Amino acid sequence: MKFNLDEFAENLTAKDGIYFSASNREISYPEAGNQSCFELEDSSFWFKHRNNCILSAVKKIAADKVFFDIGGGNGFVSSGLEKNGLATVIVEPGIQGCLNAKTRGMTNIICSTLEDAAFKKESIESVGLFDVVEHIEKDVDFLKAIAAYMKKDGHFFITVPAYKWLWSNEDDIAGHYRRYTLRTIEETLNKAGFQMVYKSYIFSILPLPIFFFRSIPSKLGFAPKNIDQEKAKKEHGKKAGFISRMIDKIWNWELKKIQNGKRINFGSSCFVIAKKR
Repeated sequence: MKFNLDEFAENLTAKDGIYFSASNREISYPEAGNQSCFELEDSSFWFKHRNNCILSAVKKIAADKVFFDIGGGNGFVSSGLEKNGLATVIVEPGIQGCLNAKTRGMTNIICSTLEDAAFKKESIESVGLFDVVEHIEKDVDFLKAIAAYMKKDGHFFITVPAYKWLWSNEDDIAGHYRRYTLRTIEETLNKAGFQMVYKSYIFSILPLPIFFFRSIPSKLGFAPKNIDQEKAKKEHGKKAGFISRMIDKIWNWELKKIQNGKRINFGSSCFVIAKKR
């Protein structure tokens, strides 16, 4: 699909393959967060499975729309969509994330927020926020602001971390304000002017390991105050042998559930699709 970014935004200047606005606003995200994730993403089972879930849903519901990945970090989701033939734009206020997205070969990179880029109201039809909303203090206001740029009946794809009882030091380090349930993210979206289309948990086998190995040590004061990058790489890396095959079967089962519009009742992340009313 051919499109011009001028159809959507009015305050952009291109430089070295990235579009910039005059100024960017602060978000609750650690300065080195994008680079830390960049070092994990390509070899991470977590990022791979999340991408597969997102790709499956977007292809099913909005394959013929230009997809805007808001707060898209290093372009891991965006580049995955683009490589599968979906017209995609990443909108990321952090310059390091944009540079990483460029490294991944992304075609349409906007280093800005929607507001600073002067996006046109009611101009976009397909939007993704993947592990972004938990970084926003006033989530309803933020989602209302996003809604203003969307066309009526435009689709909204969102992932957020699940369950307050899974809170750990890693949430503090990442700059999270909250974790959600399917009920609370639906309530939040309803307040912002959206109607739920589909909702499910994903990563069904992760809540208990997170609780025992992150949440409890954090509550007891045993967990580290900073991310151990080498440990994170080991946790996100693909395991070998029988365990790996069993985990892959679980991810495939989750993916088929999503493809068939069925709900998974337990998991460490919420995956929801909503429509602007």
